[in-house]
Amino acid sequence: QVQLVESGGGLVQAGGSLRLSCAASGSVFRLNAMGWYRQAPGKQRELVATITRGGSTNYADSVKGRFTISRDNAKNAVYLQMNSLKPEDTAVYYCNAVDRVTYMSYWGKGTLVTVSS
Repeated sequence: QVQLVESGGGLVQAGGSLRLSCAASGSVFRLNAMGWYRQAPGKQRELVATITRGGSTNYADSVKGRFTISRDNAKNAVYLQMNSLKPEDTAVYYCNAVDRVTYMSYWGKGTLVTVSS
């Protein structure tokens, strides 16, 4: 079992920045990919960015050039630096981690990011 706890959400004006953090605990040695997803009101959850244990990254087109995902394997943590935020980035952001053996997907409870215009 893996537990994920997000932090760092909040209210920011358009053009501002926020940094999200996600701390993993439990069977963290079995984790490979970790990442961030988001869900805006009335919309489906969507991929924001992922990063493998080796550091390979993948981003949604909508955040490329503005968001940066990073990972600290020693601290079992993943981060999302969000710059040049737009109102359409407003959503609940969820941390995700995948077990490399069972491919089971774990989720945090989410942190709300609100970008005002």
